Amino acid sequence: MTESSDLPSLWSHDPHTELMFRIGDQVADIDAELTPGFRGKKTDAPTLQAERNIRFAELQEQLYANSRAGETRSVLLVLQGMDTAGKGGIVKHVVGGGNPQGIQYRSFGKPTAEELSHHYLWRIRNALPTPGHIGVFDRSHYEDVLIVRVHDLVPPEMWEPRYDEINAFERELVDGGTTLVKVAMFVSLTEQKKRLAERLERPDKYWKYNPADIDERLKWPMYEQAYQAMLDRTSTDYAPWHVVPCNRKWYSRLAITELLIEALKRLNMSWPPADFDVEVEKKRLANA
Repeated sequence: MTESSDLPSLWSHDPHTELMFRIGDQVADIDAELTPGFRGKKTDAPTLQAERNIRFAELQEQLYANSRAGETRSVLLVLQGMDTAGKGGIVKHVVGGGNPQGIQYRSFGKPTAEELSHHYLWRIRNALPTPGHIGVFDRSHYEDVLIVRVHDLVPPEMWEPRYDEINAFERELVDGGTTLVKVAMFVSLTEQKKRLAERLERPDKYWKYNPADIDERLKWPMYEQAYQAMLDRTSTDYAPWHVVPCNRKWYSRLAITELLIEALKRLNMSWPPADFDVEVEKKRLANA
């Protein structure tokens, strides 16, 4: 059981510990239907999500407030998963619970011509969160060891060294004061098919549908191997991966909320003290 005093009682174990990837864990064994560490029900989710969003927002504001006082720390949430895993829902229902002023969101799609003219980490560095902010990457630098590998966009001798390069890059970020929260989101092929079918039945979802998603489904065995290598090679003590089952959207949102709360709590923040004489200012205001 976690030592975190404010972890809701509906969790039997804190998600940071329960969901952390461990060497030997197999992507093929992930059951996306499960709700690891949570002993509540779906009906508990709306109230609990609202409560925890308030806690997240409080900690986020502390992070931002401390940056105004000279602190340089930041947090980066990396969301990596197949289409329909729910990355957009995390941005809307979890990160959206905070103050937009302190959030810096970036979605990484196909590289532009300019981005391709640089090292693959160039566009990532340009999107890193500034002090006091929570950065959110919807997809990330891991595309360069996932989709690049599966689609054979560059030869193995180019993508193979990237695991070590990414580890060194993330070590640099952590040493510079950025806390990484890396989440690998997994949805079953059956649930993905259901979600894609829903998009085809609803005109308000057409914009989310991409015919290429069908082709990607057929490549799942190759993606499974790529995700396994990603987790095996880049889950480190300073930037571990967390594996979140995502068939139940309410669960994945609750779990990732707790991962963010725990990461912010580990910063051991307090509200910055006033840089002025409070009593003097009270008197001045009274007489203004």
